[in-house]
Amino acid sequence: MPANLTPQYLEAERRYREASTPEEKLEALKRMLAEIPKHKGTEKLQAEIKRKIARVKNEIQRAAKHGPKTHTIHVRKEGAGQVALVGPPNSGKSSLIAALTHARPEVAEFPFTTRMPTPGMMDFENIQIQLIDLPPVSDEYMEYWVPNLIRNADVCAVILDLTAGDPAEDFQRIREILYDKKICLVPAVPEEVEDIRYAYKKSVLFANKADEDPGGEILQLVQEMIGSEFVLHPLSSRDSRLLERFRRLMFESLDIVRVYSKPPGKSVDYDQPFVLPKGSTLYDLAEEIHREFAEKLRFARVWGEGKFDGQRVNRDYVLMDGDIIELHI
Repeated sequence: MPANLTPQYLEAERRYREASTPEEKLEALKRMLAEIPKHKGTEKLQAEIKRKIARVKNEIQRAAKHGPKTHTIHVRKEGAGQVALVGPPNSGKSSLIAALTHARPEVAEFPFTTRMPTPGMMDFENIQIQLIDLPPVSDEYMEYWVPNLIRNADVCAVILDLTAGDPAEDFQRIREILYDKKICLVPAVPEEVEDIRYAYKKSVLFANKADEDPGGEILQLVQEMIGSEFVLHPLSSRDSRLLERFRRLMFESLDIVRVYSKPPGKSVDYDQPFVLPKGSTLYDLAEEIHREFAEKLRFARVWGEGKFDGQRVNRDYVLMDGDIIELHI
């Protein structure tokens, strides 16, 4: 019997593969167990998940009893998604964080200024996206904990210095260094991975300091050197138009949708959307609001682009960004 695994289960499984701490693994495993379809075809998989949960719980209990073995650095996820800013020394990541968020990282003209992660919340329309300014990825030196933070992030924004000697070579070295740490930077995460030991991180490339290349000639040359696998987007902390484009690209790269709940007979609150992974259903939204809603849900009415106002939908309806949902139980 086929397993027929849902997008929500596969997302939880991805988070388990990319988890960097036992606590994150346990959270993802519990989500996998909750999302897996319950039928004969998944009995073995359910049993395996339960065994993994038991092992991780034992690991957490041992750590609590004997104390952690090594010091680690972790940035708790906040907002609609977490984006790690990855780049070589002096690529301008800290200036971007300062321009896009309320964080105030140290900004200087010499390399390796950033020694600790600097998180900041970036506004995009009615949600916030967490950005993390990381120390550089470099042959010369890289903080030992940087790969773990990259592995845990939802998306990587690779920031290259368009005015540097060879931005394309800088990107190639970043990919190689992280590949040695079992992290693959890819334009899109494959549905099936060849080696589960590797974390496949969706990555978007940016050519920073693009204001120094007004004609775009250097940008075009670097794009040709990188090849067609990735699209290189211009960026500058001094250009509000390019910063706004960065915000939009980060939202799109997170593969999420914003949905608005409308109580029957009441108005819509556009300031507090529910944020869910793309592919989520009406049932997932109801469960996000309250498990009792999911259990008692009969149908819903939806308002949105390309739909009849108040169109009736069932619990397997796939949500779209901007949908307004009126639940009926």
